Parts: sequence; structure tokens; C-alpha cells
Amino acid sequence: MSSQSTRTLGLLRSYTHVRNYSSQLSGLIPVGPQSSKLTRRNNYFPNASPYQLWSRSFASDNGDKFEAVVPFMGESVTDGTLANFLKKPGDRVEADEAIAQIETDKVTIDVSSPEAGVIEKFIASEGDTVTPGTIVAIVSKSAAPAETHVAPSEEAPQKESPPVKSEEKSPKAEEKPTKVEPPKKQAPKPTPSKTSPTEPQLPPKERERRVPMPRLRKRIANRLKDSQNTFAMLTTFNEVDMTNLMKLRSDYKDEFVKKHGVKLGLMSCFVKAAVSGLQNQPIVNAVIDGDDIIYRDYVDVSVAVGTSKGLVVPVIRDADSMNFADIEKGINNLAKKATEGALSIDEMAGGTFTISNGGVYGSLISTPIINPPQSAILGMHSIVQRPVVVDGSILARPMMYLALTYDHRLIDGREAVYFLRRIKDVVEDPRRLLLDI
Repeated sequence: MSSQSTRTLGLLRSYTHVRNYSSQLSGLIPVGPQSSKLTRRNNYFPNASPYQLWSRSFASDNGDKFEAVVPFMGESVTDGTLANFLKKPGDRVEADEAIAQIETDKVTIDVSSPEAGVIEKFIASEGDTVTPGTIVAIVSKSAAPAETHVAPSEEAPQKESPPVKSEEKSPKAEEKPTKVEPPKKQAPKPTPSKTSPTEPQLPPKERERRVPMPRLRKRIANRLKDSQNTFAMLTTFNEVDMTNLMKLRSDYKDEFVKKHGVKLGLMSCFVKAAVSGLQNQPIVNAVIDGDDIIYRDYVDVSVAVGTSKGLVVPVIRDADSMNFADIEKGINNLAKKATEGALSIDEMAGGTFTISNGGVYGSLISTPIINPPQSAILGMHSIVQRPVVVDGSILARPMMYLALTYDHRLIDGREAVYFLRRIKDVVEDPRRLLLDI
């Protein structure tokens, strides 16, 4: 170790815990000499896998400026797009306050100020492609916030223009009135057609808007097209009577909330039913990898959540070992994070099976697309009162259509139908889950 009185401090930390690295210090190692004028710089060294190395160096001419840089964005994310600035030059910011947002293929990540201060200038621009460690802004610790002074507007007195006198022509006595002849009637001209049979009318340009496609939407589009090109997708349907499940929910919803602190929804039962079906038909939980089939002995259920920026699919880990309350809490937590744009990369990675509930938007029936690299996806739909024959009588029952899209390269129709039938049986009679039958 150097005997110099000053040295730079390096920060070594696991990539799974790097979010607010600028305000945390888990281990210190000497990495070199420093200048006598102190300013912190956050640097990123990408070749420190499986750990990411961040350093704080102190070398600046004025001694009070800091660099806000793009943080580590995830193990599988190499770059992102600077979507927008949340502040402007001259604004006062606190330590770890977000000043910009980076949009990646999966999530939106904040760029935070390393210290409290005033934003001096932006180094990057909106729309730039940035990588971890890219300097986004310079924050000054001693600068004063910009003040905007609005000068009072002085209105110059307007000179009043003299009124214009209108001159009226007096009729001359010697002029005789002219006899006006009525206009001759002409045949009306045909009105030209607004549309030409040969030249289609284009919409006016002022009624169109061209905007860049968000990075997340590009990612969704590419993944859906890849899924369509890769899988031999086939969809099978069934319908389920929701009477017993809705009665169960109605009877115990108050006690459930009182004990577990979360509402009892329908999704937890469908997750449990999917787990039962996947255990009953393990091929649906498997995936093709080259010339091999990988069977997963665990169940991670992806739940599709719609947000203002697009569809995200967070994962409920080890759903096969969770009870109804755990599943409901997990879904609520992930849905809240998705709405706030706070999902991490790890919370959306993996998954062995996906459930998509189009019924919340009023969808009656659909054919969902497989979420790669999984092999199947279950589509839930709206609950509608329909006439159903029950014990020889026609009754109105709350019915839901279920759709299972699966990779026919791996899953045969018989296995897909058995899987969907198992979900139907469990949802129509939840007691099967208790008795494991």
C-alpha cells in the first residue's frame, strides 16, 4: 500500500446490489494517488465481472464539482437511451435525487445526483445512447440556483389616431339614373367531385404526428416477432364456470384481508391452478434448448402487467411453494412497481410460464403470444353471464373463456388439453387444491 497521505478510494460491490452506489460504500481498496483539490468522480469498469467496480476519484480544478453518471443497469443490459431530463441547468438537487431517466429494453432507470448541489450543465442530450458510467450532468456544490427575474413590462402610450371622416358622395343633379338589366339565367355548373377515382386523397400533414418509437416498444415488437418466427404456436380453448370461485371469494374476502392484510383476488387461484397443471403436465413447463429438452422442477409464473409505456412481465418466483396470501402480496407488489416504473431487471428475468389477463380490459376471447423462451401462455378473459345447462336445467352462470397458446414443436395437443382441463377443474372446484386431487 502506498505511503502517500492521500489516495483514491475504489468501490467494489456485487452487481445485484448496485442501484444507489453513489451513497453506499461496502469495501475500500487503494487504487492510486489523488489531487490535493477534492472532487468526486464516479467511474465504471466493465471488466470486473462477476462484480462491478466503481471508483470515486478526487481530481478537479475547482474542488466542488461532481459528475452524475449512468448507473449499472443489469447483467444483461449494456446500454440505454437517455429518455428525458427531470431537472434543468440551475436547478437545486439533493443527494440521490433523480435528474434524468434512462430507458432500456426492459426498465426505466434513474440517474441520480451524487451530492446535493446545483446542476451546472448537461453533458449528454435526450435521445443519446448511453452506457454505464457515461457522464450525464455536472453538479456544482457551491453554485447558486438560477434565478429568473421578470422585468415589469412597460406599455408605451399609444397615440390616438384622429378619426377618419368618411366622405359621402352627393349625387350630381345632371347624372341620370342608369337602368339596370336583370342578369341572364345560366345553367348551373356541375360541382367537381372531391375525390378522384384515379388519385386517392391523402390526409393533410397537419393531422399526422411522427414520434420516435420508445425503446421498450421496440423491444416488445422484436420479441413478439421473434416469438412468431420461432415457435409453432397453436391455441386451444376451454370455458370455466366461475360460480364456486366467486362464492369462495365473497364468503372469505373480509376474513382474508383481516388476517393477511391483502385482498383476495382471482389471480391467485389461477396461479395455483397453473402450478397444479404444470406439475400434472411437466412438458408445458419445459423448454427446447437446441437438440435438448430442459425440464424445470420449479415453477416461476410470469404475470403480464400493462403500463402506460407498454407491457411488462414480472415474475413470481417459486410459485409452487407459495400460498394464496403470498401470491396476492407478490402480485400487488410487482404491479405497483410496474405502474411506478420501478421494476428491476431481476424481477422480470426468467419465468417458466406466463398468465395474461385480458379480461380486465373487457376481452372476451383472444389468442395470446408465447413469451420467449417459455413454451406456453395462459390467457384469461372477462367474466360474462351466459346460459349454461346444469343438471338438465338452463341457468345463467358467470363464465370465462380460457386460451392456452403452446409451442407445438414440444407440446402435443393431448397434453395441452389435459393441462387446460386441469385448470378448469381446479377453478370450478377449488377444494381440489386442498385435497390434491
